[in-house]
Amino acid sequence: MKMKPVLALALIGGLGACLAKPEPKVPTGAEDFASYCAACHGSGGKGDGEVSETLGKKPANLTTLAARNDGVFPSAQVMTKIWGYAKEDGRVMPAFAPLLENDLVLFDSGDGIPTPTPLRLVQLGEYVKTLQE
Repeated sequence: MKMKPVLALALIGGLGACLAKPEPKVPTGAEDFASYCAACHGSGGKGDGEVSETLGKKPANLTTLAARNDGVFPSAQVMTKIWGYAKEDGRVMPAFAPLLENDLVLFDSGDGIPTPTPLRLVQLGEYVKTLQE
């Protein structure tokens, strides 16, 4: 059976309409670190970013978080800091609004309580964990 060209094009067009649009690519934790953190904390997380000298307080050296916590990476504290709830120490963290605008995943910071948390914040925290010396 031979299809007429117009009918074939209509069928192809109809199939294309049925296909879902691809999901936008979610940046990795490393990409978000480069975009949101490296200017202050430096590309390696040592607190030596290009704007670190212009800040009132030197940014934290993120490579020693576990060492300063008896060898255990403080996931809950890191997540609290990057999510913006820990401002009592006078340090200014930027707003991470774009990192909040994506799917929630269950994240357990080590306390055994899975908490719905934006995926990109989890990825960023996990990336900071990889920077430990």
